[in-house]
Amino acid sequence: MGSTGACLAPVAFLGLGALGAPMALNLLKAGFPLTVHNRSREREGPLAQAGAATAPSPAAAVAAAELVCLCLSDDRAVQDVLEAAAAGLRPGSLVLDFSTIAPATSQALAAALAGRQVRYLDAPVTGGTEGARAGTLSVLVGGAEADLERARPLLAVVGGRISHLGPVGAGQQAKAVNQVLVAGSYAAVAEALALGQRLGLPMEQVVDALRGGAAGSWALEHRSGAMLRQEFPLGFRLSLHRKDLAIALEAAGGCNLQLPVAALVAALEDELIARGHGDDDVAALARWFSR
Repeated sequence: MGSTGACLAPVAFLGLGALGAPMALNLLKAGFPLTVHNRSREREGPLAQAGAATAPSPAAAVAAAELVCLCLSDDRAVQDVLEAAAAGLRPGSLVLDFSTIAPATSQALAAALAGRQVRYLDAPVTGGTEGARAGTLSVLVGGAEADLERARPLLAVVGGRISHLGPVGAGQQAKAVNQVLVAGSYAAVAEALALGQRLGLPMEQVVDALRGGAAGSWALEHRSGAMLRQEFPLGFRLSLHRKDLAIALEAAGGCNLQLPVAALVAALEDELIARGHGDDDVAALARWFSR
């Protein structure tokens, strides 16, 4: 990554969680002039040490930004942060929303921002914390082609694949599809590992034998070890995946489609959250099978 910040648009990054912090760091390393803000201000520290400017409020963070990046937990957080940032948003600026929220919320935000002459792309990401650190996330974009082209130099730093899927809201719809796939694949891996363990098989060898065959998946490759160890350090929070499944199930209901597998995984996650595991990585689905 280069350091030619003088020719790159100034960026504000709001939301420095498990995905946002490494994404922001990659933008800083690529030379983007970067100002960061996070509700829990201590999260700004590592970015500040790396050379980012910090701001005491969302409005102050976006005041000089041409590109405003959001990576927040849910619809309410995005709405609240944009409301707090409103006084500082510059006409002609572009909001890139990496959060996973309801498509209708993205569409409403885009309409409200357009009234302030601010553009908006919904651009949820997939690829986990590993992809965020490596800059290889898949970015699912909804919005105008011209806005995407304007944002492309930034998106190319955080993502290895940038897919334009339609108007505002299409990115969030595609992310809902992704989260249904995540639900099924994580649950299937957890269930299969539980069976192998009950049968007394050498499970590390079994996983190694299966990962290159038809059963191979991202979840098997990257989360089976944690499941076997029953250790679930935070990568993607279980409670956030449950929130995302609610979005997917609502979308399915809106087009008269049942999602029985996703609904079952949602019920498993509800039970685990009730047992206090909502802040574990979503791989903690394996806990359900080891009760």
